[in-house]
Amino acid sequence: MRLSTITNWAYGATVALTLASGTTMLLASHVEEEERAAVAQRAVFDQLTATLEEDVYRLSEQARGFVVTGNPSHMIAYRRERAALRTVEDRVRHLKDAGASLAELQALQQALYWADALLDEQDAALKAAQQDQDATARAILFGDEYGREMDRVASQVAKFQYMLDQRTDQAVARATETSRLWRTMSEVMLGVTALLFLCVLYFILKQRILHPVVRLSDVVTRLAAQDYAAIPPDLRQVDEIGDMAQAIRVFRENGLERQKLEQERERDRASRDLLSRMTQRLQGCDTMRDLAEVVRRFTPEIAPLFAGRLYVQDSRSGLMQQVCAWGQPTLSRADFPPSACWALRRGQPHRPAGTAIDIPCDHLDGVPDAATLCMPLIAQGESIGLLYLERAEHASTDDVVRTEKYIEMVGENIGLALANLRLRDALREMAMADALTGLANRRHFDEVLSYQVEQAERQRSPLSCLMIDIDHFKHFNDEFGHDAGDAVLQAVGRVLGKALREKGNAFRLGGEEFVLMMPGFGPEQALERAAQVQQELRDLRVDHRGKPLGPITASFGLAAFPDHGPADRLLRTADAALLRAKREGRDRIVVAAARDGAASEAA
Repeated sequence: MRLSTITNWAYGATVALTLASGTTMLLASHVEEEERAAVAQRAVFDQLTATLEEDVYRLSEQARGFVVTGNPSHMIAYRRERAALRTVEDRVRHLKDAGASLAELQALQQALYWADALLDEQDAALKAAQQDQDATARAILFGDEYGREMDRVASQVAKFQYMLDQRTDQAVARATETSRLWRTMSEVMLGVTALLFLCVLYFILKQRILHPVVRLSDVVTRLAAQDYAAIPPDLRQVDEIGDMAQAIRVFRENGLERQKLEQERERDRASRDLLSRMTQRLQGCDTMRDLAEVVRRFTPEIAPLFAGRLYVQDSRSGLMQQVCAWGQPTLSRADFPPSACWALRRGQPHRPAGTAIDIPCDHLDGVPDAATLCMPLIAQGESIGLLYLERAEHASTDDVVRTEKYIEMVGENIGLALANLRLRDALREMAMADALTGLANRRHFDEVLSYQVEQAERQRSPLSCLMIDIDHFKHFNDEFGHDAGDAVLQAVGRVLGKALREKGNAFRLGGEEFVLMMPGFGPEQALERAAQVQQELRDLRVDHRGKPLGPITASFGLAAFPDHGPADRLLRTADAALLRAKREGRDRIVVAAARDGAASEAA
């Protein structure tokens, strides 16, 4: 029941009991008034009956006084008082109007009858006294019969008073009992009203209001401080306090939802910030190593529920090869052919496990229901890499769905970075490579030479430089045409490109001049490798339009650091040795002079 209803009922009951108590008090007061009226009536009757007896005795005394003394004053007083007497009917009517009953009036009438008989005897005695019959007058007024009649008057008056006393006592008793009853009922109703008031105070104010409000106040204070761990009390009563508790419970639920949304926004903000920073770092990557490091550091922060690997397709082998990993993935192999992954086949993200049945990829080592995600990295319609992820066991579905949105953006950014890196490498290769021979050009040579010289000087490691010039190259152009000369340059470039295990150390400086940089090679090793290259060029046979172009030879100038001078003058020293080889007849290897002046042998 609602507090307002309880309060209204209590108020109504209190008002009703108060009215009833007031009514009983009024009734008790009315009964007391009746009691006082009965007592007042008794006083009136007593006064009337007392007047009757007084009149009888006073007239008797005046009459006796005249008979005994003969004093006329007694006669005058007697006649005056006799004239003042009212008739019996007047006296009875007066008592009847005052409330006397019929039986009481009959008793009083009998007394008045005897009183009138005494008046007649008094008149007879006075008349006899006036006629000087004193003995007769005395016999009348002092005789036994006169005394008996006076006793009868007193007896009837006493009877009347007794009846009056009986009735008055009964009326007073009834009035007293009724008044006591109404007063008791009034007191009981006042007690019930007070008890009801106290019960209302205790039940409503303390039990239904004070205790719940104190509990709710603590919860509201904590909720106001955004402490949503505070749990509202379970107040199921259907009243205003219950409505308040329900409202606070709804407020707490809404607060939890807002807090959850704020946390999600904060996580999204942090993830977007990480994604933005990752994108900026990816755009600044110059090498695949830089890109792999950025992916390895940022991806676990953006997608902490996933372990994974980044695969890039190797241009030589055609295999997808791992370039970095995070979170200790265990299911996928380190390298595999593109056909082993359904994501690369379809060009779309692939999940072998989940609500929809799908086919597991072959690179998962036979795990059919693994919670994995393969996301192809596509640039210009071509799959150039793969982002592979393994979901953690404790990850919830909501967190996974939220994270996968960022994984898609991560994959897009990595794909763009890979495409930019490949494009940059291609442009660099085009800018740093000789279009005819495929070897690095002079620009690239200058960068490599500066780097290798710095490394050799810092690490005090040997560095050799072999300058190569094709002998009589103009002869090929003049006799067979420039296409034949280009064929010779291409053939020489192929030989030099395979001369060293390390790629990128063979250069075409321009025209028919080439350079081989051999880091870590001393003079003896470099001379041996130069002899091998010289022999391969001698054995080289090049045909142009079905005609052999003849033997191909070259002159070699070899210089090594630190044996032949400072590293920064290594190219100049090797060039000087090449000029000596040309002057000495070509098709030979000339080693630069040692720093101590000892001449090196020519091959």
